[in-house]
Amino acid sequence: MKYYLIAGEASGDLHAAHLMAALRKEDSEAQFRFFGGDKMQEEGGTMVAHYSQLAFMGFIPVLLHLPTILRYLRLCKQDIVAWQPDVVILVDYPGFNLKVAAFVRQHTDIPVFYYIAPKLWAWKEYRIKNIRRDVDELFSILPFEKAFFEGKHHYPIHYVGNPTADEVTDFLASYPNTDNTFQQSLDDGKASLPIIALLAGSRRQEIKDNLPAMLKATLPMTDDYRIIVAGAPNIDSDFYRKIIGDLPVEIVHGRTYELLANATAALVTSGTATLETALFGVPQVVCYKTPLPHLISFLRRHLIKVPYISLVNLIADSEVVTELVAHTFTLDNIRNELSSILPGGNRRSEMLEGYEKVRQAIGQPGAPANAARKMVNLLRKSSC
Repeated sequence: MKYYLIAGEASGDLHAAHLMAALRKEDSEAQFRFFGGDKMQEEGGTMVAHYSQLAFMGFIPVLLHLPTILRYLRLCKQDIVAWQPDVVILVDYPGFNLKVAAFVRQHTDIPVFYYIAPKLWAWKEYRIKNIRRDVDELFSILPFEKAFFEGKHHYPIHYVGNPTADEVTDFLASYPNTDNTFQQSLDDGKASLPIIALLAGSRRQEIKDNLPAMLKATLPMTDDYRIIVAGAPNIDSDFYRKIIGDLPVEIVHGRTYELLANATAALVTSGTATLETALFGVPQVVCYKTPLPHLISFLRRHLIKVPYISLVNLIADSEVVTELVAHTFTLDNIRNELSSILPGGNRRSEMLEGYEKVRQAIGQPGAPANAARKMVNLLRKSSC
């Protein structure tokens, strides 16, 4: 069968790549065409466009790049019609993907599957009408989403497990972390120092917003800790160096899981990285700077329907990790919370215990395989 996949950012590229590998195991004749990234490209098939051409975040950046986004949206629609896949599989990225779903439903008979459900429970709940109208099957990776979609909105979904758990489990099973090999591979004479990891997001705007405060918060700790920034895919070192300047801070690219496997603590911008950090057992502070922080705090209290922004807390349904967002995102708060989760800190043990609750809620690994099996079975049944 022919599978057309659309992923719009680094985490979606990773999850989609693993789904592609699982689909090939279920369907030996699988053909792939996609909007995605390097990980998907490694699985084979034809890349129509790289997600880096579409990864704009926030009202102003999206507005400035609107002609580019619309051009790629037209290309995607035309390419789907020309290729005539057996299914279109959307991976997160709802602003773009829901428009694709609407087009496919209106102009073709191609089924639309959504892998990694849009986070309607947090924002833009009205989009449920678009899901009902345009999406044939929805595949969820967050356990609490069944209550939202099925209980509240009576829209059946498939909970398949969380692919991040698979990715971390697979990495740790094959990672020979002996004799400080990660530390020694970096350089200089700091191999004996424990590591504080900085994960400042996957988009340029996120990094520009969050990394400066993370650096300032950790600057007094550079004699006792090795501060290492996880470089995001498709963001070059020069971009980071302009922010870091001459501070004694290192950058690693393509080695985020190695970094987390060796970190003592982390400062993390909200997103999939918060869950990854938890699954590696690394105490963290979630940091997310916003414009107009007091206004955003007001909107969070009165309009946003969930009490947390991090996946860790949402899955646990409790405050396992501290979230410094909007008006609480201050240098003093970041520094104080980080100190509390370092060895000897009063929050470290409690947080590590909370991570176990997250692991239990997610369940057993196997998300890509579960999703692929369900997708192929559904497609075969519909073709009979």
